[in-house]
Amino acid sequence: MNARDRLVVALDVPTPAEATALVERLAGLVGMFKVGSQLFTAAGPDVVRGLVGRGEKVFLDLKYHDIPNTVAGAVSAACRLGVSLVDVHALGGKAMMEAAAGAMPAMGTRLVAITVLTSHDAAGLAELGLPADPPASVRRLALLAHAAQLDGVVASPQEVPIIREACGTDFLVVTPGIRPAGAKAGDQARAATPAAALAAGADLLVVGRPITEADDPAAAARAILREMEGAG
Repeated sequence: MNARDRLVVALDVPTPAEATALVERLAGLVGMFKVGSQLFTAAGPDVVRGLVGRGEKVFLDLKYHDIPNTVAGAVSAACRLGVSLVDVHALGGKAMMEAAAGAMPAMGTRLVAITVLTSHDAAGLAELGLPADPPASVRRLALLAHAAQLDGVVASPQEVPIIREACGTDFLVVTPGIRPAGAKAGDQARAATPAAALAAGADLLVVGRPITEADDPAAAARAILREMEGAG
């Protein structure tokens, strides 16, 4: 897989017009666009249909977490939108993840599970009453997703080696919290550079603000691609 195909740009913007402008500037440079809760709430499924209709791959990042039947229906609907990747939250449990996996039509969509958000650190997990050790929590949730027959997980770059050891090389690992060399981490507690994430064994890198808030998003994307290619 080349660097372009591994780069996912997060369209975490408030309006469809802003998303369209970014896609037009980045088309051909990135392998996939992520539509999350902000844009989906503002624009609905039409924004996904529009991206798919213009030939772009879409990661629908709504982190479904509900009773198994509800999540199964949501995942099935997402697949019918034509997305390439969709996620659920592993904290929903094995039965929920199994229901989601079992509801997916044979349309080529891959299903991944959120493990521990990259904004969480040990203190944040302790506040929630969870074991205050992000790597251990990520490993446990990744194994649960693997047992539920999901295609992979979403986790910080720092936990990729742990996931590889636990779940093998064929298990898809999607890594947000990517920050180019010299960039500020912002609200990402467990971040890494593109080169470090690839060296750790990540498959897909999700990048948002370092590209979307840049004065020249295309130039920022090219710079990240150069970092990724240098890691190879």
